[in-house]
Amino acid sequence: MVSLTSFVVAHESTTSALEALARDIDRTQPQPSLVCAFYDADHDDRQLHEFLKTRFPFAALLGGTSCGGAMSEVGLGGSGSIGLLVIDDPDGDYGTAAVELEGDAADCAERAIHAALENAGCPGELPELVWLYQAPGQEEAVIEGLRRVVGDRCPIIGGSSADNTVSGGWRQLGPDGPQRNSVVVGVLFSSGGIGYAFQGGYEPTGPSGVVTRIGYDPSGESGIVTKVRSRQIMAIDGEPAAQVYNRWLGGTLSEKVASGGNILTDTTMFPLGIDAGRIDDLTHYLLIHPEQITADGALSTFASIEEGTRLYSMRGDKARLVERAGRVASAAVNSLGGSDNLAGGLIVYCAGCMLAVGDEMPRVATAVSTSLGGKPFVGCFTFGEQGLVLDRNAHGNLMISAIVFGK
Repeated sequence: MVSLTSFVVAHESTTSALEALARDIDRTQPQPSLVCAFYDADHDDRQLHEFLKTRFPFAALLGGTSCGGAMSEVGLGGSGSIGLLVIDDPDGDYGTAAVELEGDAADCAERAIHAALENAGCPGELPELVWLYQAPGQEEAVIEGLRRVVGDRCPIIGGSSADNTVSGGWRQLGPDGPQRNSVVVGVLFSSGGIGYAFQGGYEPTGPSGVVTRIGYDPSGESGIVTKVRSRQIMAIDGEPAAQVYNRWLGGTLSEKVASGGNILTDTTMFPLGIDAGRIDDLTHYLLIHPEQITADGALSTFASIEEGTRLYSMRGDKARLVERAGRVASAAVNSLGGSDNLAGGLIVYCAGCMLAVGDEMPRVATAVSTSLGGKPFVGCFTFGEQGLVLDRNAHGNLMISAIVFGK
């Protein structure tokens, strides 16, 4: 039998927040197999880690900082919040491990998943789901390393840790404590089954073009460069990428095209999309968030692009982003086989979407709670999202994922 309990408290003081958590935990006395912890980056996560290891010494632990805190079925936690999802599954197996992203990120991820499988007592086995939380920047390489072990035979779902100001203050929390540039991997062998979904809340606007030139990205510590994939789009259809993108957006970025600059908030509702395939005649898109126009007219993005990729101009709005979270949760419940067996869930919601939705965010928490029938869940807000898109694990931006657990 699987049971989930969520805890969300909010306080500027970490000590006060943990005192409130202790009171809530004392009322329920959970005996978890896995604890997921997401929290405002202003908190002292060394203090949080000590608290969790003392309270739950035998539980696998995974989490990290989340932009603006956490949400649950009770609502939006808001500034200063800490959210815990406690999974009690005595017949399941769970393991976590963290590895610093030094050198080759794919190799680091491969080591992390092997260590997590060992910690779960399941070396060499295929988990039902791989959950990860990582530092932003090398997500594609991390997924490559995990796929060396599990391929696309099970979903790899998670997020990139976030701070409140996009200033690099994000951290990851694993079994040995907080880290600033690591990947934390969890392997889940649930006794009640797991459902999941990974989608975006945007639609194409019409224009599209092919990436004809990308920038050079360094590969590891060797200094070798590659043009296979890059987070810098130099040209679309042979023209400077920023000029093409600005034209698709009706000239709203003209000033920054001329001088360069940050376009992160300007483009949250107007990302780029990659056709990921079709389900029931509906095209699904993996979203790419442009964050900078460089002095030479290139677009810097939060995900890597290959030359020859066709990019689509996409559009979103607040109402769609509010509604989509509930729909993704419903899709995950359906993949589990329906709500009769539902114990609760875990939601990853892009921090860029969260900031764009603004004061409508309480409605997002309500939409998810309604879709999950009021069952316990915790949601985090991330700077990158990972999930399974049409049978392939991938990294994207401005996405939403949901994991649900059966009883």
